[in-house]
Amino acid sequence: MQVNRWLRAAACALTLTAASPLLWAQEIVVSAAASLTNAFQAVGKAWSQAHPGHKATFNFAASGALLAQMQQGAPVDVFASADQPTMDKAQAAGLIAQGTRSDFVKNELVLVVPAKSTKVPKSLDDLAGSAWQRIAAGTPASVPVGRYTMSVIEQAKLDAPLKPKWIYGESVRQVLDYVARGEVDAGFVYRTDAMVKKDETQVAFAVPTTTPVTYPIAQLAASKQPAAAQSFIAFVKGAEGQKILQSFGFAQP
Repeated sequence: MQVNRWLRAAACALTLTAASPLLWAQEIVVSAAASLTNAFQAVGKAWSQAHPGHKATFNFAASGALLAQMQQGAPVDVFASADQPTMDKAQAAGLIAQGTRSDFVKNELVLVVPAKSTKVPKSLDDLAGSAWQRIAAGTPASVPVGRYTMSVIEQAKLDAPLKPKWIYGESVRQVLDYVARGEVDAGFVYRTDAMVKKDETQVAFAVPTTTPVTYPIAQLAASKQPAAAQSFIAFVKGAEGQKILQSFGFAQP
């Protein structure tokens, strides 16, 4: 009798498990560059719908800040950086699962000004003029868009005239907010960020970069949900994920 009761209980448990996919729910933590905020929220929702019982929780910040968190032991399953050097550091530190790194989108650096601004620069050289006293950029040490910006400025030999004008942001979205609120005269962001606040900012011009603005993604070696992490990455790189990313202004790498 006792064996029969155990068998009936086991059969019932199996039936509930099969009928309730949430019992097998897998939640992953995705640390992603701030510029991916809106796009990845949409991608995460679509991924969850395509994989019932799976959920992505996002942590958005500057790529350098995310790397520091992971180096300090933050539990992360997937990392998406806005530049290659930050992912290189993560890989060198042994944080990335071997063979899981790949590029999934590319972006473009642009200069934006407040939407109501009547003074719109036409070139980088214009920024040295007196009309632009406060110019925002990401902190070069931790924000990829800041490194792209400073590389361009150095090449244009504008280091000296622009040095006293810089207002640094801790992420590309903070730079965007400075411009949108009119707290600075101009700022360097990605084109996808400018699209987020297209009613509050206007793009002055695109800024060519020597190094392409490509975004890598990878599974963390310490991931507790490697299968789900790989599923998310595959979705991001797949047709549906790419379609969503492109709707937010990203391009294929």
